[in-house]
Amino acid sequence: MTEIANASFEITVQPSGRAFATQGAETILAAAIRTGVGLPYGCKDGACGSCKCKKLSGDVSHGTHSDKALTAEEEASGYVLTCCATPHSDVVLESRQVTDASSFPIKKMPVRVAALEKKSHDVMQVRLQLPASEKFQYHAGQYVEFILRDGSRRAYSMATAPHMQETAPGLELHIRHMPGGKFTDHVFGAMKEKEILRIEGPFGSFFLREDSGKPMVMLASGTGFAPIKALIEHMRHKGINRPVTLYWGGRRPEDLYCADWIAEHTADMAGFKYVPVVSDALPEDGWTGRTGFVHQAVLEDFADLSGHQVYACGAPIVVDSAHAAYTSQRGLPDEEFYADAFTSEADK
Repeated sequence: MTEIANASFEITVQPSGRAFATQGAETILAAAIRTGVGLPYGCKDGACGSCKCKKLSGDVSHGTHSDKALTAEEEASGYVLTCCATPHSDVVLESRQVTDASSFPIKKMPVRVAALEKKSHDVMQVRLQLPASEKFQYHAGQYVEFILRDGSRRAYSMATAPHMQETAPGLELHIRHMPGGKFTDHVFGAMKEKEILRIEGPFGSFFLREDSGKPMVMLASGTGFAPIKALIEHMRHKGINRPVTLYWGGRRPEDLYCADWIAEHTADMAGFKYVPVVSDALPEDGWTGRTGFVHQAVLEDFADLSGHQVYACGAPIVVDSAHAAYTSQRGLPDEEFYADAFTSEADK
């Protein structure tokens, strides 16, 4: 183990040719983030599979990870999860480059709870005030991590686009209550305005690819709407008029907790269409809209996705099902599926 602790190995990413070095026992992804090389990733915890890529040469060992994120068969075929893969030699990977994601410095900073607003029975909108001296830059779609007192972390996407900092400094997060969850029990219980917390960020490779003119399908389940909201605000701000169809799914109508915001903020976006989908509506809900699984609604509406980009956020089961179905059944190119799976501590 001492040997690895003191070792440094070169990681080369093809086809871009970018290279960086690991230090000691750090993972490939940690070294990439530290050196500003943008590899795709989501949870950083071996749960979501966003960072999976092909190893062309070299030796690695994997830390704890979900079998769904990387199966034994995939590992045997040479695939690695960069977030929990530690190299034992120089390594060559095949991975799409996400150069933009490394544009902004990752910072740790204290934040103050500025406002708490319950959006539904189990979703809290939390507004955070940033230190006056700090300029916090990020891409719409990225996330921050709360650093808890015991050193554990909880990740949440920013629900506002970066340009909003100019008129309303601070961050907006949408936090779902996970009963028994150490952090969310606090958010829905004892948390008060003016409380001081610590965050680090920005993280994540989920953001709008502005070099494309393709029409987009945006897919959100539950609070997966938060980063999608940031993307919509960013598109409005930049005058990006690509056609967008947003599918937002929840169990009950009240789970679509920003329906009024969507109506108000997209009315003037000519190519924007919103399709709300509810899976478990009760008679008293009076729901007359689409029902079923949200990813399935896209399959019903699109016979061909070969010319589209898909941006998907929310529960891993939704994101994984969408990716599998759209690429295998609707011709979506694998590299045009961009996702952020919201993994909970249970998923990890």
